[in-house]
Amino acid sequence: MSDDLKVYNPNPAAAAAAHINGMAAYEALCKEAETDYEGFWGRLAKELITWKKPFTKVLNESEAPFFKWFEDGTLNASYNCLDRNIERGLGDKTAIIFEADGGEVTKVTYKELLAKTCQIANGLKAQGVKKGDRVVIYIAMSIDGVAAMQACARIGATHSVVFGGFSAQSLRDRIEDTGAKAIITADCQVRGGKQLPLKAIVDEALTLGGCDSIQKVLVVKRGDVAVTMKDGRDVWMADVVSGQSTECEPEWVEAEHPLFLLYTSGSTGKPKGVQHSTGGYLLHAALTTKWTFDLKQDDVFWCTADIGWVTGHTYITYGPLALGGTEIVFEGVPTYPDAGRFWKMIQDNKVSIFYTAPTAIRSLIKAAEANDAVHPKSFNLSSLRILGSVGEPINPAAWEWYHQHVGGGRCPIVDTFWQTETGGHMITPLPGATPLIPGSCTLPFPGIQAAIVDETGKDVPWGQGGILVVKRPWPSMIRTIWGDPERFKKSYYPEDFKGKYYLAGDGAIRDEKTGYFTITGRIDDVLNVSGHRMGTMEIESALVSCTELVAEAAVVGRPDDTTGEAICAFVVLKRSRPTGDEAKQIAKILRDHVGKEIGPIAKPKDIRFGDNLPKTRSGKIMRRLLRSIAKGEAITQDTSTLENPAILDQLSENN
Repeated sequence: MSDDLKVYNPNPAAAAAAHINGMAAYEALCKEAETDYEGFWGRLAKELITWKKPFTKVLNESEAPFFKWFEDGTLNASYNCLDRNIERGLGDKTAIIFEADGGEVTKVTYKELLAKTCQIANGLKAQGVKKGDRVVIYIAMSIDGVAAMQACARIGATHSVVFGGFSAQSLRDRIEDTGAKAIITADCQVRGGKQLPLKAIVDEALTLGGCDSIQKVLVVKRGDVAVTMKDGRDVWMADVVSGQSTECEPEWVEAEHPLFLLYTSGSTGKPKGVQHSTGGYLLHAALTTKWTFDLKQDDVFWCTADIGWVTGHTYITYGPLALGGTEIVFEGVPTYPDAGRFWKMIQDNKVSIFYTAPTAIRSLIKAAEANDAVHPKSFNLSSLRILGSVGEPINPAAWEWYHQHVGGGRCPIVDTFWQTETGGHMITPLPGATPLIPGSCTLPFPGIQAAIVDETGKDVPWGQGGILVVKRPWPSMIRTIWGDPERFKKSYYPEDFKGKYYLAGDGAIRDEKTGYFTITGRIDDVLNVSGHRMGTMEIESALVSCTELVAEAAVVGRPDDTTGEAICAFVVLKRSRPTGDEAKQIAKILRDHVGKEIGPIAKPKDIRFGDNLPKTRSGKIMRRLLRSIAKGEAITQDTSTLENPAILDQLSENN
């Protein structure tokens, strides 16, 4: 980090009221964990979780890397999220504010959410689902989705949520791998004013073979899409819950009982079923929600992620509810009916904590700067006190815009680094303690022993890039890859590091003065151009820092006969897409800008302009598709999750 970077210190008044107040408090927690690691996590597990049978052993490392936490304790995640809050006197407090795609708002209290959860749980049991069974949930953002996840947890069934944008083939693969007994779905999902089928995709998936384990398909009615119901297998959720009791005794499970499986898919190979435990996961979900977001009882918390991703699991279904919080669940998309949707929702619901993805922010910057009517300045966002960023590193230019125009220059931004496999935040600022530097996720969460090493596992000096690892196990870590323990060891505890360190799969660098972490991109996104190693994120940030021209950029590598790898940039401008000589002129301006920001070696060899970038419906840029385009390859990968598949043809043009 250069000396001229801005540093944003916590507001003294806000910091004084924060759960973690000041760097001294942060450092004291880190010291406690360093001095007595098991005592630190054991203390927090007793404070934040209600146990049916208290644990006596915190960490079992005897079968490393298959670590066990709190293994002789028993608990229930649904009880901790619902019943416990009612017992604390929060039964009439709003748990969820649901805003539908069309703008309709429904609120449910903790009592109402518990009653709904219990009816679904009893209905599942009546359909033959029991502790240890797997249930696939293929549904859109909804109260029903959250309640279905809680209902599975309540009876000890392991849920596996599949994002509603996945294809029938992808759904089939996950059903087969889990060996699920039942599926919970809906007739459709509503996005951008359109009813998109879900049950029909389930039907197709079940015809592809390999899904013989499925006995029941439970269907929630969301719209008016005609569906085919197969006798003996398919049943409407309304009929499943009809007449069911609103009380259901929780199934008390062991701390290591699998709470859920969530599949991550790479560009190649079989999807990996990430297995998370109940006790350790729930602890970190609650703890990070409390400390990273400084959640308090009068907050309205909004995480914009889908429950089909881990962010929606941890910071919608479990973390905020475990603390008795009030949260927003949003069905729609940020650009419908216009690109002011997020800001209007914050204004109308008086959201105080807002957590979204850099890709969403960058796309909304472009819309806002083109139309004052959808600019954040046109809305009352004074209720906000904390902003968050998740999904990928946020470049400094987008960070500054987010801070100034959404947060009014007063809201700290918690730039969170974590993964599906980690269960919750790993490196993140704490809003009442950490001085902020745009583009850096700052320091490890207390108790997380993050480090940067070389290819042999040796620590590298601050200021030198390397591979991000975690040196000690932590409670919410992945337990295994479902049905494939060898792949788990190979993927996350490789022999290169003697099986001792968790391999995050990301490159990172620590500032030589502050020790702050900056994520440079996936290890396979570190380009080697003429012997120079550069993170794609660094080049993307340089492009986007050309604020008068660039709205968004994604960088990938492609083979090059001369330099080994060449840098290929895909750029969305704040104006119409240029072609011909104009495109060449702007490309030269951008190359020179990158050369000035990083150095001549970082100048992209190819720059392609598009009206947008290929993104999933959750806003994540599909860089693996961009790699294929850069190489001139035909697109053979699954594109069913893309929000805008037509953009692939545009970017494939020689422009």
